[in-house]
Amino acid sequence: MKTLRNSSCLAVGLLLCGCNPLMQASLDTFKAATLGVQPLQVTAAQVEAVPYAQIKVTTDVSEGVLAKLRQQDDLEFWVASGKQVLLMRDGLVVRTVGLSINLDGTRFDGESPFKRGLQQLPDGYSSTRWIDVYQGPRVGLAVNSRFSRQGIETVTILDKDYALQRIDERVDIPELGFKATNRFWIRPDDGLILQSEQHLTPGLFLKIVQLRPDRETAR
Repeated sequence: MKTLRNSSCLAVGLLLCGCNPLMQASLDTFKAATLGVQPLQVTAAQVEAVPYAQIKVTTDVSEGVLAKLRQQDDLEFWVASGKQVLLMRDGLVVRTVGLSINLDGTRFDGESPFKRGLQQLPDGYSSTRWIDVYQGPRVGLAVNSRFSRQGIETVTILDKDYALQRIDERVDIPELGFKATNRFWIRPDDGLILQSEQHLTPGLFLKIVQLRPDRETAR
């Protein structure tokens, strides 16, 4: 926890030092969460002006841009100017900090299918992971999932079209009686997730778009 806190403070400091209109707009949009989602207009020029890989994240009540300011092995730290932090592994959000509802931990039973690469999974592949949600608190909730391949779809990111394979993940948290479908749009050649819709808990849904896919490579 101490390492995460120190890393987050450093990352936020770096981001604010180089704050441009895009990052300020992102901060203002997150602050306006109580007013509902305020569309954040992002241009390629604004994204290029920030020397970090970036993602646009939309929740049910807010929208903002986060920059990848640190990576420890396969764990990525994505930080917003308002001190919100997403920790991601291979395109899956495994922990959040600073949101109204947070995911406090994720661990897999065996190999993570995201580590393996979604493009490598056979249709109908199943997996189990456990999550922690301290608001409750609920620790060690089993999340059963089943993956299915969909067709190739065109996804537009910053006015550029990408032909991406869509992979759906049907998730079930029996203890909470919660079921949902996560969606991942991946590059067919290497499995890099360029866009996703992730139901992390019953109260936490994120849509994530890679704004600088040229800076990212699949693991």
